[in-house]
Amino acid sequence: MTVHFIGAGPGAADLITLRGRDLIAACPVCLYAGSLVPEALLQHCPKDAKVINTAALSLDEIIAHIKEAHAAGHDIARLHSGDLSVWSALGEQLRRLRALGIPYDITPGVPAFAAAAAALGSELTLPGVAQSLVLTRTSGKASAMPEGETLENFARTGATLAIHLSVHVLEDVIARLTPSYGAECPVAVVWRATWPDQKVVKAMLGTLEEATDGMRGRTALILVGPALGNEDFDESCLYAQDYDRRYRPQSADSQWANWSEGDD
Repeated sequence: MTVHFIGAGPGAADLITLRGRDLIAACPVCLYAGSLVPEALLQHCPKDAKVINTAALSLDEIIAHIKEAHAAGHDIARLHSGDLSVWSALGEQLRRLRALGIPYDITPGVPAFAAAAAALGSELTLPGVAQSLVLTRTSGKASAMPEGETLENFARTGATLAIHLSVHVLEDVIARLTPSYGAECPVAVVWRATWPDQKVVKAMLGTLEEATDGMRGRTALILVGPALGNEDFDESCLYAQDYDRRYRPQSADSQWANWSEGDD
């Protein structure tokens, strides 16, 4: 018996991995976060599967369902939205399972920031503009931010920021970012990326509050940084004609001239 933790993706039912889909189809028990996981994914469950919406359950109640399935020898598909590596409450569940000796594995999913970037048609890292992406959030009721992990500190790096779970305090976010990025820094807010009711607002930090016109709700991602919509950047060396690399050596003297796939 194994608990299969599966990243269900950002919203669109077809943005789940093949592995995730197949695991759902093979498990007689499915626990899913109903507030964010599309019900269309439940169509992959076996017809007689036990399906449990965990949106209203406590951690103790979730673990009780897992223990019950484990005692019966049933594999479990445990679905979380997006990818499980960030803000999924995965860690606390795994800690409980390790203490109970219940085996598990993890199947990653498409993260919200990737879905939001696709909706914008943007690369979040551009040569000479930004080569780092910071995934962060603001303090909330569920979890406070550790000391030092502030929007101000991250903004000073000039990196692209993907700010989760914070659109309800948008005015505060704007005020804290503007001193480092400037009022003309490009910014976007993507609500419910890949869902049928997806909404995208593009603006500058100085005009974002007006552009969003009071639109709030927690299922949104704020993207900030000079890489957004930037056309004035250097092309990478990766595809440059004179870039000497193992798959495209530039001369007989190149270190890659006689390289083959079997070489270390």
